Amino acid sequence: MLGIMLMLGFCVMAPVGDALAKLLSTQMPMAQLVFVRFSVQAAILIPIVILTRRHWRMSTRVFQLVIWRTLLHIAGIACMFTSLRYLPLADAVAIAFVMPFIMLLLGKYVLHEEVGLRRLLACVVGFVGTLMVIQPSFAKVGAPALLPLAVAFIFAFFMLITRKIAKDVDPISMQAVSGVIATVLLLPVLYFGASSGVADLEVIVPQGDIIWLLVAVGIAGTVGHLFMTWSLRYAPAATLAPMQYIEIPIAALVGWIVFADLPNGLAALGICVTMGAGLYIVFRERASLRQSQSAP
Repeated sequence: MLGIMLMLGFCVMAPVGDALAKLLSTQMPMAQLVFVRFSVQAAILIPIVILTRRHWRMSTRVFQLVIWRTLLHIAGIACMFTSLRYLPLADAVAIAFVMPFIMLLLGKYVLHEEVGLRRLLACVVGFVGTLMVIQPSFAKVGAPALLPLAVAFIFAFFMLITRKIAKDVDPISMQAVSGVIATVLLLPVLYFGASSGVADLEVIVPQGDIIWLLVAVGIAGTVGHLFMTWSLRYAPAATLAPMQYIEIPIAALVGWIVFADLPNGLAALGICVTMGAGLYIVFRERASLRQSQSAP
């Protein structure tokens, strides 16, 4: 039950963090917004690592992979925050949920994992559902509607790297190190971007409530990730995986409350198709796991 409650916490925190980023995306340069997101992550997690005496040390191979993972994380967050300038919250989140289908295909063709025909067909159905969500947004705003699709591809590779190093490093320590790496990498971007004349690379002094919103974006992203990480300690992944799709209706609710945005008819149908295909894949994988465990 604790694992389930933590995953529910993640499903709430993630859309709330995205909503805060959407509020700030038109008021803050994107590079500065992403920098604050990761610097707050480092500020929260470094004391936790120290107080709980977690291990920082990594092999050279793992550290190199953590750097690549951090670069992907920066790119994914930047694309997601940028997409929120143009798209309703629920649409952006639903399009990004094509990631499990990409992960399944990468698992088959990159990691050579066994993937059955029915799950491949579910991937096709899921992509169709995603296109149904993209179509009305693309007709309205053009290319920015494809940004959540880029987020899905970026985070699919992000997850592949995470899977490769998950057994070799503590997840909280890894996130703390990632926060530090991202902060260090983004500092020169802000320094040189301030005089570049590119609006999204400029640096401005936040005023009033914007300061607290910036901090809240970092807290929501970091705490949400911790909820998801800790949930896996108290409940099996097979139980928690279907729950992640609760994030989509919560995103729709948050978008409606904060921005008075709701998906139109075609997008809403596409969200249902994507969720249905994703849940089918989750339950098929659970069934395959049970069969393999019960086999003599």
